[in-house]
Amino acid sequence: MHPAPSVIVFTVLSGLGFGFLAFLGLGALPGHGPWHFALWVLGYALAVGGLLASTFHLGNPQRAWRAFSQWRTSWLSREGCAAVVTLILLAPVALGDLLPLGDLRLLGLLGAAMSLVTIFTTSMIYAQLKTVPRWNHPVTPLLFLGYAIAGGSILSGEGRIAVVACLILFLVLAASWRIGDRRFAEVGQSIGSATGLGDLGKVRVFERGHTAGNYLLHEMMFVVGRKHADRLRIIALAFSTLVPAALVVLGGPHWPVVVLATLCHILGALAQRWLFFAQAEHVVGLYYGMR
Repeated sequence: MHPAPSVIVFTVLSGLGFGFLAFLGLGALPGHGPWHFALWVLGYALAVGGLLASTFHLGNPQRAWRAFSQWRTSWLSREGCAAVVTLILLAPVALGDLLPLGDLRLLGLLGAAMSLVTIFTTSMIYAQLKTVPRWNHPVTPLLFLGYAIAGGSILSGEGRIAVVACLILFLVLAASWRIGDRRFAEVGQSIGSATGLGDLGKVRVFERGHTAGNYLLHEMMFVVGRKHADRLRIIALAFSTLVPAALVVLGGPHWPVVVLATLCHILGALAQRWLFFAQAEHVVGLYYGMR
């Protein structure tokens, strides 16, 4: 599929933001005052900035608010609702660093749980799509949650948790690629099954139904070379997991190290998320003989 920059930025930043907010809600960085409140502002900026970035991929961004009404059937709508609930729950906890609002630990716990729920709903937007076999398996939600927890623990300075989270993310990344590479063949999708004519014999494309490009070809078809994919996988694996874990172990919980490790993690996440979309094969490509 076409790797739209707005969606890549959305999934990377919102995942990191809600992951960071989850750790703040759990009290990972205890303290009070303007400096600690600034950390909450950073978490909110990442989460909300990522969500706003996603609207740039909409045909009519001004109508994005209507998505909230479809929460019964749409994971996109559920994501929006969960995000709003999360940000509302954590707002008093954040203000508690500046104002004497009393014991807000319960709200912090609920906000942290809802942060993970929000990330899960984001992952299900893609994992529920049977038309994209590479995404349609249980490892996809684990991938999104793994990135959020690893990024949030790195940014919050939770060294031990960050190292463990990075190692787990390493395994989840490897599993997602291994499963994704063979997923299309495993589900048995073909031009025969796509057209419903498979029972009549071997089906092939005789002639395309158009002479120029169209929306489906632009949005749903994208070819990335094997060499480029392999290089990007190495970058994603190294910078998402190994490099941040090494920096945390060697540098300790010092802010320059935390910032550098977080930037490396974001670089790896961007590479992984670009591949996540670029290598996704939509079954509609079968109609055009693209597989």
